[in-house]
Amino acid sequence: MKPENPQKIFLYLISVYLSGCTGGLLATVGPDYSIANLNAPSHWSETSKVDSLLTTSPHQGNPENLKKWWQGFQDPVLNQLLSAAQEVNTSVMDAKARIAQSRATLVGAEGALLPTLDFSGGGKRSSASFGGNPFVWNQLPTGLQSSWEIDLFGGLARQEEAAQSQLESRQAAWHDARVSIAAEVANAYVDYRYCELQVNTRQKDAASKMESARLSEIAVQAGLKAISDIELLKASVAEGNHLLFQQQSQCKKAIQGLVAMTGLPEEKITLLLTGNPTQIAQLPTPPTLSIDAIPANVLLQRPDIASAERDVAEASAKIGVEQAKRFPKLSLSGNITPTLQNINGAAFFLAQTWSFGPTLSLPLFDAGKRAADVELARVQYEAAENKFRSKVRTAVKEVEEALIRLNTVSQRLPEAQKSFTYFQSHFDAMRNLYQAGLGNLMDVETSRRSLLSADMTIKELEKERVSAWIALYRSAGGSWSEDNTQSKTTKPLSPHVDDNREKL
Repeated sequence: MKPENPQKIFLYLISVYLSGCTGGLLATVGPDYSIANLNAPSHWSETSKVDSLLTTSPHQGNPENLKKWWQGFQDPVLNQLLSAAQEVNTSVMDAKARIAQSRATLVGAEGALLPTLDFSGGGKRSSASFGGNPFVWNQLPTGLQSSWEIDLFGGLARQEEAAQSQLESRQAAWHDARVSIAAEVANAYVDYRYCELQVNTRQKDAASKMESARLSEIAVQAGLKAISDIELLKASVAEGNHLLFQQQSQCKKAIQGLVAMTGLPEEKITLLLTGNPTQIAQLPTPPTLSIDAIPANVLLQRPDIASAERDVAEASAKIGVEQAKRFPKLSLSGNITPTLQNINGAAFFLAQTWSFGPTLSLPLFDAGKRAADVELARVQYEAAENKFRSKVRTAVKEVEEALIRLNTVSQRLPEAQKSFTYFQSHFDAMRNLYQAGLGNLMDVETSRRSLLSADMTIKELEKERVSAWIALYRSAGGSWSEDNTQSKTTKPLSPHVDDNREKL
């Protein structure tokens, strides 16, 4: 039986390689990556304690239901502030730039698997005599050069795999930056509305003190009250005005904070915050969220967790990249160089040269450098995996803390409301006794301070409840995607990694 032509066998192997082989032609060295176990607890320790708060279950482990969670507040002012902050935040813009860099790296890694083709052209005029009459030699060379490294052991395929994982990690990091600034701005907005609530309370308290002083002054003039009562009430009015002005100053500082976050002019921020009278001194109402899925399912959608997991995948692929450097490399190169030339003005004639052939390089001795590079890649993989697991533990802690905050508020708020009701009744009774000439002004003012403190406590707890919801949405990975479009190489642990070429 006649043996096959070696050239045909070689061309057949090349055709198989080009037909879609995703690894090396002979083998693919390095570990095949698989997603590490999250090792998350089977349930949230605080979930059962906040069931009364979780009246709806829009989430159920589905990332789509956390898309733009802040729109559930139904607060157009908050939406505008968040949109503006997304456009100017340094962390978001830096994350965008890193996506572009990673995309360029991926293009280079993909291109390394294919042949390169270059064109060259030029002109040359020279003179030579060789001991006799000189002659002029004109040359017009053009050429095509091509080279191609055959990925025998999968080093280039692993490099492409690493670049793809890096791109997905950078995309997830971009989403994480957007989530962070959304939560930061939302909290700043809630702080401002809370400040407005405090201003309203201070204004009512100051007005009440002024009215008490006015009535007492009338009673003093009629000889029914001692003049010392007027002095005490005037001091109380001054104290109330001082606290009011102090609170108003805090609100102005809160506006400056929003200006810094959003990049909007102070005048526009002020107009947004005060343009709708029905929203002034009103805390936004957060949409409820159920976290009754197991922790691992919730953590899958956190962009920082997905970014860390993709970093582990990248580190795994780089082990194969370094291992492949310890094996032979095969490359093909060739060129065609036709040259038009003439001598002493005679007619041009065409001279053609070409070459083609393989080059095989074998690593023989490098004093252990390649082996050390492989070991370094393994250590970097272990470091990336440890970082990933650390982020998982942190994520579990953040969700648990947010649930604890909600649970605590749900327990404290009803008691605070009861306390306010009792203090209100006590203050009304003490004020009525004083106005009837049977009470003591000091007792009235003490009761007033207690009532004010109880009112402030309620508002603080209401603000804490909204902030806790924001923390829960943030810790559950909310707001990571605008369109929830998955990439072509969807990974089970990073379902939110999408292709943002059009947006960038």
